[in-house]
Amino acid sequence: MSSGRVFRHARIRMIAVVATVCALLAPQAVAADTPPYSEAHRPQFHFTPDKNWMNDPNGLVYFEGEYHLFYQYNPNGNSWGDMSWGHAVSKDLVRWKELPLALSHDDEEMVFSGSAVVDRDNTTGFGTAENPAMVAIYTSQNKATGIQSQSLAYSTDRGRTWTKYQGNPVIDIGSKDFRDPKVQWYAPTKSWLMTVSMSAEHKVRFYSSKNLKDWKLQSDFGPAGATGGVWECPDLFPLAVDGDEKKIKWVLVVNINPGGIAGGSAAQYFVGDFDGERFTAEDKGTYTPPTGTVVQDFEGTDFGSWTTTGTAFGQAPAAGAVDGQGTVDGFDGKGLANSFHSGDVTTGTLTSPSFTVDSKYLNFKVGGGRHPHVDGTAMEQGPPPAGTVLADFEGGTYGDWTTTGDAFGAAPATGTLPDQQEVSGFLGSGLVNSYLNGDATTGTLTSPEFTIDKDYVNFLVGGGNHPAGSGNATAVELLVDGKVVRSATGQDREALDWASWDVKDLAGKKAQIKIVDDNSGGWGHLDVDHIMLSDTQALPVTQETSVNLIVDGKVVQSATGSNSETLDWASFDMRSYAGRQARIQLVDMNTAGWGHVLADQFTAADTAAKSVVQRADWADYGKDYYAAVSWEDAPDGKRYMIGWMNNWDYGGAIPTSPWRGAQSIPRETALRTVDGRIRLTSQPVNSVTSLRQKRPATAAGVTVRNTSKTLIGPAVQGKALDIEATFSLKDADRFGLKVRTGANGEETVIGYDTTTQELYVDRTHSGAADFNSTFPGVQRAPLKAKDGEVKLRILVDWSSVEVFGGSGEAVITDQIFPDPASQGVQIFAENGSVKLDQARVWHLGSYRD
Repeated sequence: MSSGRVFRHARIRMIAVVATVCALLAPQAVAADTPPYSEAHRPQFHFTPDKNWMNDPNGLVYFEGEYHLFYQYNPNGNSWGDMSWGHAVSKDLVRWKELPLALSHDDEEMVFSGSAVVDRDNTTGFGTAENPAMVAIYTSQNKATGIQSQSLAYSTDRGRTWTKYQGNPVIDIGSKDFRDPKVQWYAPTKSWLMTVSMSAEHKVRFYSSKNLKDWKLQSDFGPAGATGGVWECPDLFPLAVDGDEKKIKWVLVVNINPGGIAGGSAAQYFVGDFDGERFTAEDKGTYTPPTGTVVQDFEGTDFGSWTTTGTAFGQAPAAGAVDGQGTVDGFDGKGLANSFHSGDVTTGTLTSPSFTVDSKYLNFKVGGGRHPHVDGTAMEQGPPPAGTVLADFEGGTYGDWTTTGDAFGAAPATGTLPDQQEVSGFLGSGLVNSYLNGDATTGTLTSPEFTIDKDYVNFLVGGGNHPAGSGNATAVELLVDGKVVRSATGQDREALDWASWDVKDLAGKKAQIKIVDDNSGGWGHLDVDHIMLSDTQALPVTQETSVNLIVDGKVVQSATGSNSETLDWASFDMRSYAGRQARIQLVDMNTAGWGHVLADQFTAADTAAKSVVQRADWADYGKDYYAAVSWEDAPDGKRYMIGWMNNWDYGGAIPTSPWRGAQSIPRETALRTVDGRIRLTSQPVNSVTSLRQKRPATAAGVTVRNTSKTLIGPAVQGKALDIEATFSLKDADRFGLKVRTGANGEETVIGYDTTTQELYVDRTHSGAADFNSTFPGVQRAPLKAKDGEVKLRILVDWSSVEVFGGSGEAVITDQIFPDPASQGVQIFAENGSVKLDQARVWHLGSYRD
């Protein structure tokens, strides 16, 4: 995020509602005697600050033998806030030295994302010809108004100390969504070029200046490509195509959140031409979806044999937008399914009759809210499971529970408090409600000690989404031996819903429940009721707005809109369900913002339709590569990029402490012709190899069929590895490597799917994943085998995998949080055999060694 600002924070809260976050693992407790940088999930060769929150890389510039990495940083905590510029330097892009804070927030502004240049010609007058100034161009966010403008700071001592320009801001258009300037010297016009984002408009704007202080508007680019979220952190640079310096193309990187290829945050790019004033993207032509047999096009006067529940879908297909709705487009013909009838507050389902799966794919158009289906949810709130009630807050007092602060009052609430939205979903007549006298109050409510003698702790929770460990929490915590071992938070809703902790591993332990309201801002309160021990897990009510494929009574595939009234293509892969009975179900169980779904043109086909997002170009197809930008003035004309290795869907909840946030490995980029198209490719910087320890363990000529087995042996076990592997295709449907394998089926699967010609990473069983429902899953990138071979380069760190496929045209970056004991590496093949031609595995040392 280029900056996390108030706008984005509101968006994050909305995403949290969408995600149906229920049970969160608390950040791993760090013993007082734990040596620095040895914490359970601390990256060893990816940059992290010693402590506190970090997000976007900023100010990337090479000067006097040093690569400078500035970054969005909170000097005062482990959650987003007080945005400033942290600072680190490196001589090789691998070994980093953290320096003191560079640009600090103050009473008037936060220092959001931007760039840095070396003013060699002293166009600003900030330095001299002999000692040119390093100039930072950053977005200044006015704390009072929220206005974002572009400002300057300068340093004449190699970036160690900084002075903010007295004439700030240098560009102010009065917008709250105008940010992340990337500045470079444009030699043909002997002027400075700024690329900056008009984030809410999905535009990139170009300005020119002779002195970095006075700027002239040149042009705008966009909207184009993926537009499902705000556009941020743009970057523009030239590269030679296939190494031919006579064939130069320009790359425009536009980071987007949400709406990325894997969901949430991602780095999109365009290839085209730049003439000094205007960027023109390559014309990719008009998309024609696959032909097939139409199953339902909603062109009739009613839903036919499809059945409804609730009132959200009305009695018949809509002819576009319904009352109170914005313009709806992207549907085919005259009709579509639209669950906005009577607004977002209505709920319901629309279900097809059962049918026999006889096509490879089911293509359809979908729009509306981005509220995914979450496994383990129910369509309505059920009664409490059988068990032991620890507290139902029905007695008019807290009994032997103890309070601190003033948020909880002297007794349970009886429902909604003054000036509060209506509270619902609690049982009986009493509940905990820390909205007493509004969000400004804080405090805690702690239970007496009890023994964990059942498999689950179930409870109802609502209120603010401020996870434990993220700073200013609104959370329910389970304490064992005084340490937080489980936690949960609300979803920025006053409707209480079931949350559940699996506590089988804590059987027989003495524990306490602590309800924490440490937040005095928006949604700074918590609602809690009916805390109980049970051998049955209570299921939360779904909040989805989705199109689901149901086979044997279970949702097996699901798709949503992207918080847009424009419908776009989606596809279900039906091949594994051939001959089985299935149903299509449209579900709207969400009553909050974007709480509706749109759908049209269900078509059985032999080829999958592709959405705008799938047809866009992505620098990385994983969940954790965002705010990607490149270094200016790198030696030998190299273009190195780095991204924030996180995702705004769950960035504030990942289980790390006392730091939160890591940067990707820096990558050398190139433009290559792949399958007739010019693609941006990337590979880890060569200096990563300097961290390799001793000689590699090797394997060659290994054939595997329908199994998983240890690769090489114990020598390749580890938490920080560099793997190079080449496979020859045989008849396996899927094959590859599993890393960080361990007990209880823990594994991160890095595979190749021959049936779809895709590289994939499956982190469903990678360890801690229940802090957010969007974290588990499979990320995929298109990758064609070359001469019957698939080549992979895999970097495994203590909490991440980065996978580079082919010549670097398919890259997937994912965080993982496995048990430290999970260190195995295996080779696998499914539905056939594969030959591992060669594998080399190095252990990697820490950049701090």
